[in-house]
Amino acid sequence: MTLQEAIVARHSVRQYLEKPIESEKVAQLQTLIEECNKEGQLHLQLVANEPKAFASGMAKYGGFKGVTNYIAVVGPKGDDVKLGYYGEKVVLLAQTLGLNTCWVGLSYKKQPDQYQVLDGESLLAVIALGYGATQGTAHPQKKGVEHFCHIEGAMPEWFRRGMEAALLAPTAVNQQRFEFILHDGNRVEAKAKFSFIGYAALDLGIAKCHFEIGAVEENFNWA
Repeated sequence: MTLQEAIVARHSVRQYLEKPIESEKVAQLQTLIEECNKEGQLHLQLVANEPKAFASGMAKYGGFKGVTNYIAVVGPKGDDVKLGYYGEKVVLLAQTLGLNTCWVGLSYKKQPDQYQVLDGESLLAVIALGYGATQGTAHPQKKGVEHFCHIEGAMPEWFRRGMEAALLAPTAVNQQRFEFILHDGNRVEAKAKFSFIGYAALDLGIAKCHFEIGAVEENFNWA
């Protein structure tokens, strides 16, 4: 499965099977996490065989079941966009490995003895990880790509492909509070819009990851 195929296949999954993740897949995830942490100066961490974070009533109310593996999305305070961007890279790799995921902002209980949060850092979210009881379902897309971008003249095909991928990105309660603007033919600016529920900057980072894969990085530069 390619990353482009993973973008289409990935859906949020909240219920998981009691099936351990194979050691070779864990190793591939760890390798990418280390690369992301180095490149982005972040502190993403994979937590395995830890059932307490999703054993609370809040998690059950959120529909979560059987979650024993997750990624702690930790990094410098204010680096929400980068955390979304790099966290989604790990999500898409997991999808190519036959695993399922779900970004979780609130429906879990913090377990500070399972991961490190250093001075100046924060735990922004976690990503549930494992073999899903289902493959999840797609959210219907009610608005076209034109609603989420600003562009003068005809839209380049690479830009449209990037926008189509961005609209498949998971966002908090499917809010999609972002905008992509094309400047000077190949410079792309990505902006988060105001959100009453928050997480817009994190969502923007996730959408940027998708856009980059869909548009193909060689076709443009980030503004």
